[in-house]
Amino acid sequence: MTALAALLVGVFGMAGALARFAADTLFSRAAASGTARTAWPWSTLLVNVVGSFIIGLVCSVTAQSSLAEPWSTSVATGLAGGLTTFSSWTVSTVRLWAERRPVAAVVNLAANLSLGLGAAALGLLLFR
Repeated sequence: MTALAALLVGVFGMAGALARFAADTLFSRAAASGTARTAWPWSTLLVNVVGSFIIGLVCSVTAQSSLAEPWSTSVATGLAGGLTTFSSWTVSTVRLWAERRPVAAVVNLAANLSLGLGAAALGLLLFR
């Protein structure tokens, strides 16, 4: 990895992390209801689907063009990697299960997996 590639991954990673923070902030709810139950993890689903689409799109564009390697790696690894979150997905699923919401936990698993795969496939197919 070149110094330029490392710098670009860092810059794009920061942008992805800030976008994730913005999504979390937009979807956060005040705990006005007084219950310990978590709300549906919409922001995690959104960032995982968008990040999957970005990676699929970057892979497709890279295969069909002369997009320079540092740029494709920076966007896929930095931006999409900083945006998406496997750990929040798993924690939210475990929390839903712990709250005795097994159907919601399974739906969360299935939604992230199926929509993420679909978004990646769409990104790959756009520039085929």
